Amino acid sequence: MIKLTRLNKSEIVVNAELIQYIEETPDTVITLTTGNKIVVLENTSDIIEKVIDFKRRLGQPAVQEEK
Repeated sequence: MIKLTRLNKSEIVVNAELIQYIEETPDTVITLTTGNKIVVLENTSDIIEKVIDFKRRLGQPAVQEEK
Protein backbone atom coordinates (compact mmCIF):
# COMPACT_ATOMS: atom_id res chain seq x y z
CA MET A 1 0.00 0.00 0.00
CA ILE A 2 1.26 3.47 -0.87
CA LYS A 3 0.03 6.88 0.32
CA LEU A 4 -0.89 9.38 -2.37
CA THR A 5 -2.64 12.76 -2.47
CA ARG A 6 -5.83 13.48 -4.41
CA LEU A 7 -6.23 16.84 -6.17
CA ASN A 8 -8.35 18.12 -3.26
CA LYS A 9 -5.33 17.47 -0.95
CA SER A 10 -6.97 14.49 0.79
CA GLU A 11 -4.75 11.49 1.39
CA ILE A 12 -5.54 8.12 -0.16
CA VAL A 13 -3.88 4.74 0.33
CA VAL A 14 -3.63 2.66 -2.85
CA ASN A 15 -2.86 -1.03 -3.24
CA ALA A 16 0.35 -0.87 -5.30
CA GLU A 17 -0.33 -4.35 -6.70
CA LEU A 18 -3.46 -3.07 -8.46
CA ILE A 19 -1.74 -0.32 -10.48
CA GLN A 20 -2.03 -1.16 -14.16
CA TYR A 21 -0.59 2.04 -15.60
CA ILE A 22 0.09 5.72 -14.85
CA GLU A 23 -0.44 8.66 -17.21
CA GLU A 24 0.39 12.36 -16.94
CA THR A 25 -2.26 14.26 -18.89
CA PRO A 26 -0.99 16.77 -17.33
CA ASP A 27 -2.65 15.55 -14.11
CA THR A 28 -1.36 12.18 -12.96
CA VAL A 29 -4.01 9.52 -13.58
CA ILE A 30 -3.56 6.03 -12.13
CA THR A 31 -5.58 3.25 -13.73
CA LEU A 32 -6.09 0.18 -11.58
CA THR A 33 -6.58 -3.39 -12.78
CA THR A 34 -10.18 -3.01 -11.56
CA GLY A 35 -10.75 -0.28 -14.16
CA ASN A 36 -11.01 2.46 -11.52
CA LYS A 37 -9.05 5.66 -12.16
CA ILE A 38 -7.51 7.90 -9.50
CA VAL A 39 -6.19 11.42 -10.14
CA VAL A 40 -3.35 12.39 -7.80
CA LEU A 41 -0.89 15.24 -7.22
CA GLU A 42 2.26 13.07 -7.25
CA ASN A 43 4.09 12.69 -10.56
CA THR A 44 4.86 9.36 -12.20
CA SER A 45 8.45 9.23 -10.92
CA ASP A 46 7.34 9.77 -7.32
CA ILE A 47 4.72 7.03 -7.59
CA ILE A 48 7.22 4.58 -9.09
CA GLU A 49 9.64 5.35 -6.25
CA LYS A 50 6.90 4.73 -3.66
CA VAL A 51 5.98 1.40 -5.29
CA ILE A 52 9.64 0.29 -5.38
CA ASP A 53 10.11 1.26 -1.71
CA PHE A 54 6.93 -0.61 -0.77
CA LYS A 55 8.04 -3.76 -2.59
CA ARG A 56 11.51 -3.57 -1.04
CA ARG A 57 9.94 -3.53 2.40
CA LEU A 58 8.06 -6.70 1.46
CA GLY A 59 11.15 -8.30 -0.05
CA GLN A 60 9.53 -8.54 -3.48
CA PRO A 61 11.14 -7.71 -6.82
CA ALA A 62 10.30 -4.17 -7.96
CA VAL A 63 9.27 -5.38 -11.42
CA GLN A 64 7.45 -8.58 -12.23
CA GLU A 65 8.38 -10.53 -15.34
CA GLU A 66 5.61 -11.07 -17.86
CA LYS A 67 4.94 -14.69 -18.71
